[in-house]
Amino acid sequence: MATNLQIAARKVSSINPARGEVLREFECASECEVQAAVERARAAQPAWAAIDVRTRIAVLREFQRRLLEKKSEIAEAITREAGKPVAEALTTEVLVVLDAARFLIENAYHLLRDEPLPHGSLATKLKRGQLVREPYGVVVIISPWNYPFSIPTTETLAALVAGNAVVLKPSEFTSMVALELQSLLRSAGVLRDVFQVLVGDGATGAALIHSKIDKLVFTGSVATGKRIAVAAAERLLPVVLELGGKDPMLVLDDADVDVASSAAVWGAFMNAGQTCLSVERCYVHRSLYEKFLSACVEKTNKLRVGNEFDPDTDVGPMIHERQLQIVELHVEDAVARGARLLAGGMRIRELGNNFYKPTVLADVTHEMRIMGEETFGPVLPVMAFDSDEEALRFANDSEFGLAASVWTRDNARGERLARQIHAGTVMVNDVVSCFGISEAPHGGVKSSGVGRTHGRFGLEEMVRLKYLDVDLMPGMKRVWWYGYGAAFARQMEGFLDFQFARGLGTRVRGALRSAGIMARKKL
Repeated sequence: MATNLQIAARKVSSINPARGEVLREFECASECEVQAAVERARAAQPAWAAIDVRTRIAVLREFQRRLLEKKSEIAEAITREAGKPVAEALTTEVLVVLDAARFLIENAYHLLRDEPLPHGSLATKLKRGQLVREPYGVVVIISPWNYPFSIPTTETLAALVAGNAVVLKPSEFTSMVALELQSLLRSAGVLRDVFQVLVGDGATGAALIHSKIDKLVFTGSVATGKRIAVAAAERLLPVVLELGGKDPMLVLDDADVDVASSAAVWGAFMNAGQTCLSVERCYVHRSLYEKFLSACVEKTNKLRVGNEFDPDTDVGPMIHERQLQIVELHVEDAVARGARLLAGGMRIRELGNNFYKPTVLADVTHEMRIMGEETFGPVLPVMAFDSDEEALRFANDSEFGLAASVWTRDNARGERLARQIHAGTVMVNDVVSCFGISEAPHGGVKSSGVGRTHGRFGLEEMVRLKYLDVDLMPGMKRVWWYGYGAAFARQMEGFLDFQFARGLGTRVRGALRSAGIMARKKL
């Protein structure tokens, strides 16, 4: 009881990161409230799963229609709570969700329906097999603050259309956006207990993990992800973990410097660098190195940092002071170890506490923290390489493996290198936009996590796979049942030769030896 009271007594605040004003204060959901929400979800889920898939798709279509109508209002809500410019909220959040809904509306029916499974073995030709996809039951989604609408919504839509009930625990920094999502889904026809938002802090999330749920989808830090994996392992709870990245960008000697430098600047600084798919490590062939740096610095200095509601703003504030301090620590460490600071590298205090100038660093090395640890801020560290082999070695020298990019005028060369990079996604001549490709799976390898969201494979994460087998001769005893004996062994040897031997003569002799196998006496 003391634990419950402590959780209930805690509060979290939604704060505008640009001005520091408190938008709304919430009480954290207590352990009792968590358990009650999960129980309500479990009670409501069977009726939701019993609804025809086409009806659930119709709910998604209505959600999509309502979101399109309210696109500006939702974008402004995201901007108010997360700090990104409205234009960025529209492109990286609202657009992504609208298209994710489009993908599920077009594809969920045929991806979720029963799938015939033909049998190749002669021994099982009198059976009919099917793959049946069934919802897990109650899926918990714990989502981050950097994309408070697109990340939880794409995961939620997949879980719901598959027939699950969903309990969403948003980041304590962006709870209001999650409540906007709840309002949209319920107005579109999702039953009240089939989708619930629980506002709270880490203790609320921990209570959810230890409640009677059927699957967990978590996006967040590696440290938290590892703790979740340990807790989940105790009860074999299936999880999807997206734990961030340190994405490399490889600029080859034949790349278009103007295009690649623009991509690097946008890929490093959009959402103030607070993107798991950000360009966090940039490797440039030595022949283009100084020219590339000069272009990046020129373009970085043209970026407009400011009020997130100003339509001319390119880069808004960081989410909070703690994240900004990590950026400062990484930049200071790099400069102290010999990196050249070519742009930025300081706060913009006249704008507010959470504004940091977009920063370009040259001559970084892998001994610097900024090339090993996730920075998650508006910093572009650039390092030279001399060969494709060296670039690959640098790219793969990381505990992370979420995404990467290769820049070249030769797509075949780019693809060859992409296949050798250890990452869940590699783009040739583009960055970050893979998250907005609804058909493409999102997820990584190594410390970037396990499992996938988005597309076909994200939908597969929301269902249990069941094999259903029906024997077409229910009145006949199976050949392989008891009543073995020497004759049966010889017949089986002949049957194996008949089915698998390569020579025609051996197969014919095998068929003759196996004659009578169906008529033998069985127990």
